[in-house]
Amino acid sequence: MPTDKFCRVRLVERIDFTDDLALFRFQPEEPVSFTPGQYATLALEVEGKLVPRAYSIVSAPHEPLLEFFIELVPHGKLTPRIWELREGDAMWMRRKIVGHFTLETKRTRHLMLATVTGIAPYLSMIRAQRHAIERGASPPHRFLVIHGASRSKELGVYLDELRKLSEEVDWLTYIPTVSRPWEDPEWKGETGRVDDIVRKYLDAAEDFTPETAVAYACGHPQMIENVRGILRRAGFADAFIREEQYFVQKSAEKTTRKAAQPAATPKPAAVPADRLPPGARPIPTVGKLPPRPGTASE
Repeated sequence: MPTDKFCRVRLVERIDFTDDLALFRFQPEEPVSFTPGQYATLALEVEGKLVPRAYSIVSAPHEPLLEFFIELVPHGKLTPRIWELREGDAMWMRRKIVGHFTLETKRTRHLMLATVTGIAPYLSMIRAQRHAIERGASPPHRFLVIHGASRSKELGVYLDELRKLSEEVDWLTYIPTVSRPWEDPEWKGETGRVDDIVRKYLDAAEDFTPETAVAYACGHPQMIENVRGILRRAGFADAFIREEQYFVQKSAEKTTRKAAQPAATPKPAAVPADRLPPGARPIPTVGKLPPRPGTASE
């Protein structure tokens, strides 16, 4: 089993938000370098072969642990085994961390749209900026983040983290929303899908215009397709629309669902996750960003 391109990472903490959504923090056994917004390839040995999958990194580069927000795919090859890990257990991680879904520095206004685990790359960018400001960097970029889920518990600890930070600083506005408020009677925030909410805030967000802002969409492919149309109609050029899609197709069923890592844009149809060989490249995204190699989350 060739592992020369991989290093070990050891699980030191896990927080379950729901039965199929959890935070995992790993201690790498060697130094790791990456840019906020990039992804790491995690792997476990299955029947004598490494099964690799790519996951966006939640943590910022200065943090000692690597943090991931992962969704369980019951019929997948990897995530059911990740769910069996206990503190102290180890995984493999590809040494080279890659990805192009990073902060566009030509503009300082960033409209960030996410469903559930799609918040991961934005968290890395936001944490990195906070660290830079604490060390005297200026001027900061400004972020307007709309984060959607069916129920608030699916937003995990990141709901409180981003709410608290948005109250402390003037460069972050965080708008969480749930699409099934009847299942979440204690919820007091916005209700509706991300594409519903972005229409509302695009009209009011004078600082986040097609001339001044970059728009990012990360998560469920249907959300991305919907907001792409909204953004284009609002005047955003494709060069300033960045996308990262998360999807998986169950091996036992012909059903597409959201998952914990990226595949390709829906035009043309993406290859199902469990049919992509290691190293395969999905189709390109709007904004001409090279997509991640490998497969969608399993």
